[in-house]
Amino acid sequence: MNQETRLPRNGKEGALYGLIICAMTALLMTSLSTILSVKNFNGDVVLSILKMLPIMIVIAMLLEALVIGRIAEKLTHMFTKPTDSFNAQILFRILFTVIGMSACMTLIGNAVAQGFSAELLSNWVTNWPRNFIIVLAAESLVIQPIARIAMVKLHASQDKRIQYAEENGA
Repeated sequence: MNQETRLPRNGKEGALYGLIICAMTALLMTSLSTILSVKNFNGDVVLSILKMLPIMIVIAMLLEALVIGRIAEKLTHMFTKPTDSFNAQILFRILFTVIGMSACMTLIGNAVAQGFSAELLSNWVTNWPRNFIIVLAAESLVIQPIARIAMVKLHASQDKRIQYAEENGA
């Protein structure tokens, strides 16, 4: 079995992989944006973050799966060759995904947190560059590697079960 173990192999694994990435990113950015917005951190802020987090995770999962992920995949194929290294392909995919997701989620996050107002666009112009840099660093250095480790462990467990079943005639 010579399949890639760092990435999802099927739709269920893809959903788990996406959930890990979206949940961690949404937690980071919802927390950071809320704390920076209210310039405080207390129980009320934590409660506000916890209320907003499920909404942001669902929005991020849908947006990535239905729009941004597809665009990022096409752009990655335009800028890489099949012979390019795994890391090169992943970094391009992260870059294109983060550009789209950070742009959209900064706007959506502001709208969810503060409603639609005259400052929505000016807040986006101010906040998006910061959010882009933070998410790019977090995704590249922490979040994506954690999701890939989860896939490696999942695949090792699956492969071990398959090998055991084959050895025991099941």
